[in-house]
This record gives sequence, C-alpha cells and structure tokens, in this order.
Amino acid sequence: MFRIKRGTLQAKNSKASLSASLRRVILGIILVIILSFVVSIYVLTERERRDFNARESENVIKTLSNNIVSDIDKYKSISRLIMTDDHLLTFMRSNVDRIDMGMINDARYAIMDILNVTEGVDSVMVFRNDNIMVTTNRFTYNYDYDLMTRDGWKTEIYAGMGKAVVSLNSNHIAEKKDGRPMVTIGRAIYDIDSQQLTGILMMNISPAMFERTLINLGYDNICIMGIDGTFIAGNEEYAKHYSKNLVERTNGYKNIRVGRADYLLTGAQIEGTPIVILRATEYGLQGIPFRMIFIMFFLLFVFLGLGIYVVFFLRRNITEPIFELSASMDRNRKSGELKRIEVPVPNSELDMLENDYNSMIDHVNELIDKLMEKEKNLQRAEMRVLQEQIKPHFLYNSIDTIGFMALDAGAENVHAALETLGSFYRNFLSKGEREIPLSREVMIVKDYLSIQKLRYGDILNDEYDIADDTRNVIVPKLVLQPLVENCIYHGIRPKGEEGTIKISSFMLDGVLHLLVKDTGVGMTAEQIDKILNSKRSEAEEMDSESFGLWGTIERVRYYTGKEDIVRIRSEIGEYTIIEFLIDKNEVRV
Repeated sequence: MFRIKRGTLQAKNSKASLSASLRRVILGIILVIILSFVVSIYVLTERERRDFNARESENVIKTLSNNIVSDIDKYKSISRLIMTDDHLLTFMRSNVDRIDMGMINDARYAIMDILNVTEGVDSVMVFRNDNIMVTTNRFTYNYDYDLMTRDGWKTEIYAGMGKAVVSLNSNHIAEKKDGRPMVTIGRAIYDIDSQQLTGILMMNISPAMFERTLINLGYDNICIMGIDGTFIAGNEEYAKHYSKNLVERTNGYKNIRVGRADYLLTGAQIEGTPIVILRATEYGLQGIPFRMIFIMFFLLFVFLGLGIYVVFFLRRNITEPIFELSASMDRNRKSGELKRIEVPVPNSELDMLENDYNSMIDHVNELIDKLMEKEKNLQRAEMRVLQEQIKPHFLYNSIDTIGFMALDAGAENVHAALETLGSFYRNFLSKGEREIPLSREVMIVKDYLSIQKLRYGDILNDEYDIADDTRNVIVPKLVLQPLVENCIYHGIRPKGEEGTIKISSFMLDGVLHLLVKDTGVGMTAEQIDKILNSKRSEAEEMDSESFGLWGTIERVRYYTGKEDIVRIRSEIGEYTIIEFLIDKNEVRV
C-alpha cells in the first residue's frame, strides 16, 4: 500500500499552526484596541482639560481686560480734563520770559486739585515745546534730561494727534526711584484757539491700581506685565515664563510647571495698550469628560468580549475540527491503509474538505486497483506465453535432430520445415526479452506464416509493407503474431477460400502505426465493440484465440499507458484491419 512521506508531514509541521497564528492575530488586535483606547483617553482627556482651562482663562482675561480698559478710559478722561484747566493753559501759552515759579506752581496745584477726585495716578508731567515742565511728585522720580531734549520719545505721542497713547514707564524719560513700573497715558496738547501744538501731557498710573483691581475680582493667579517683559502687578512667579510669541495671537497658550504642579499659561495683550495679562490655570479634574470616558470603557469591554468570543468561536469551529481531521488522516497514514475518514465537523466548508479527502482516497484506491489489475493481466499474458514455450536448448536440439533424420531419409521438405520452425522459436523466445525491434517481430510473423503455409497450402498469402524508419522501433514482443493467428483462424480459414494477410507499418507525427489486414470473413460491429470494451472476466469467456487478441490489446495499453491505442475496421465477407497506434515518445528507438 502507498504511504504518505514523513518528510512532507515534517515540512508542514515546521510551519506556524493556524491556531497559533489566530491567537497571535486576535491578541494583536486586542492589544491594538487597548493601546488605541489608552491613547484616545489620554489625548481626549488632555485636550478637554486644556480646552476647559483655555476657555476659563479666556473668560477671566476678557473680564479683567474690560475692567482695565474701563479704568484706563477713566484716566484718559481725567487727562483731557487736565488739558483744559485754565492755569495749565496759561502756563502753556505764556512766553518763556514771562514764566515764573508762581505760574508753574499754580499749574501744578490745579492738576493736583483735579487728581484729588480720583486715585491711582502716581504723577502727571506736562512738557512745553521748549521742555519747560510742570510735574507732580517730582522728587520721587529720576529724570533723563538728555533724552528729554531728543524727539524720539515724543514720536508715538505726536502720532496720536491729541488722542491718548498708552505706554510704559514715562517713555523712559523718567523712572520711579523705588524702581516700580508705571503705565503711562500720553497726549499731545494743542491750543484750543489756534490748534497749535504746545506740548505733551504724560500721566503715570500706579501699579497699585492694577493690584486693587485683581484683589476686587479675587484673582490670585494673574500676572500683569508690559509687553517688553516689565512686571506690573499680580503673581510675579509667572513673569519668568513670559515670551513675546505667547501674545502674538489673540490668545497664546503654554504648558508650564510651577513647583510640582502642571499649569496652562494663557497670555493676551490688552487691545490698544502695551499691557499683557498672563493667567496660569492648574490642570485638575475640571473639564475631563467622564461621561465620554465611561462610554469608551463600555465599548472597550464590548470589544474585548467580542475578541474573546471570536477566539473561542474560531477554536471551536475551525482549529479544533482541523486538528481532528489532521489526527484522523495521521491515524490513517500510520495504519498503512488508505481508508475513508469519518469526523463530525460543524460547518459545510470543513465537511467539503473531508469529502474531498475521501474522494481522493477513493480515487487513489481505484488507481491502485487498476494498476494491480493491469499488472496481473500482464503477468497472466506472459504466463500464457511461457506456458506455451518449450525449454529453448531442448527444443532447438530436438528440432535439429529430427531435421538431420529427415535429411538422411531424403525428406528435404521436412528438413526445410524444421529449420523454419527452429528460426521461429529462436526469434519467438528472443532470450527472454519483453521488447524487441519491429524488424525481429516481423521475422517472427514470417516464420510463423511459413509454417502455417505447410498446412494450408496455397490458400494463404502474405504481404509486407514495412517503412524503413520503423524497423528499429522497439515494440512489445509478440504484438503481431497473435493478430496474424487471429486472422488465420477467425478470418481466412472460416471463409474457405484463398486469402491474404498484409503487415504494414509507417510513422505519422511521431506515432507508429502497425496494421494487420486479412481478406477473411470480417467482423460485425458488436464483435468489434466486445473486443475493444470487454473486461477480463468477459474476455475469458471468448475462445482462446479471441482471448489472445484481447490480451495483446491489453499488453499494448499497459506498455503505452494509454487506452486509445487500437482501431479495428471491418466489412463482412471482405476484410478486417487491426491497427495499433504507439506514440513514439512512449517507445524506445
């Protein structure tokens, strides 16, 4: 019996199993889902916390900005009121030679009277075009007189054309002796009557005003700064994290660390001012979308449950049935027999695989049976030939002895017949070879017909048309002699008149054609069909000669490995032609 090669099984076992691959794939999917979930939760949480802090900071900064703008507008109104005071106008209009300390003091006192109705103004400085000035709190400042004589610090104020211009630290011409920063409101002063530029007014707002605003609003995480980085009020610890690019947009954001806590620093510049507001908001649980996270956790558990279900489903419905099928096939292999397997499988696809395997087993068994039957038929045919043979040396010696006896007795015809018979058996036996050249096969037929002519006399004629390119083609031994014998006993002799047997051969498209024709009684279509399509059990019911014809056909089929190798044509009372077709690729030359 045939066995499956172990090397094939080992090669298959060396590959990764489907079960292991599926487990790895499912595990990989679960890990990807968990990782994606963790990343999504982190990104969503951080984004929502940042957005929450950013929205809260924007609202606070907007509220604080509105308050500061409102306060600055109040101081702008006061600066306009100061510009219209009569004492100050007298000071601004007087010629330089008429100005004295009394006039300057009158202007200063008038300014101070106006400032008494408000708070937060640290000082007011008024400069004539000739740089003569009136100032309050003069002795609390240091002045840069050299810078005063230049026009650079006035440029921005002049560009305002009388409108209030907010700047820092008196445009650097004066600074507080204690180093405190100031927010400065500057205006260009024009004469009411002549509209001529007469000087500049600068009002310094104390940072205490901003501190008071923060206290009133309850903000302790605010830092108010100048756009140049000058700290003004609030929590100075945040000032070190300030950079100009933080306020290049409407609102800028920056993650900072203060102590051991993480904060979102939001910065915004108050429109129309050089003042920047920074707000630091600590990251906490505020803004975390817990409802969304709970939903995502629920979905994660659903996906994990589905993954576990898929694993068990694949294991129960695919991998375990496949293992059972494989184990059944392996038991079949180890048993040394090719038997059908019966394994209960849960789905039609695996059932199809089992049926295909069983179909293959049935087909292999069928092929084995056919092969064994052909081998048996060949052995029976050869045994039939061997049973009809006589030991060569004894036969040759006997024929030679009888021939010399006939020659001594003057029976020359008998001597010639015995020589022909000896030649026939030498070629017939062919040293036990199974295949011989076609030329030797033709010699066997010629010797056989010579012997038969001694019996049937003139009613038997033979003709030969053997192509030269076919003489050395190797063919099965005794492929023609049984056909010639069949022609004599089933064709010419029953007809009872003179007949001819013709042997022909030719090559066509690499195929050897062997033809044996007789002019005997012919064959019916039923007889031809019975010979070509009978099984061995049916053929054995024929007479021995017909069985020899069927056996020869079977031997040629076995020799070529093909079924369609014979053609039989006949006409009742006229002729019968038996033709063998042997592919040259199937024979040896």
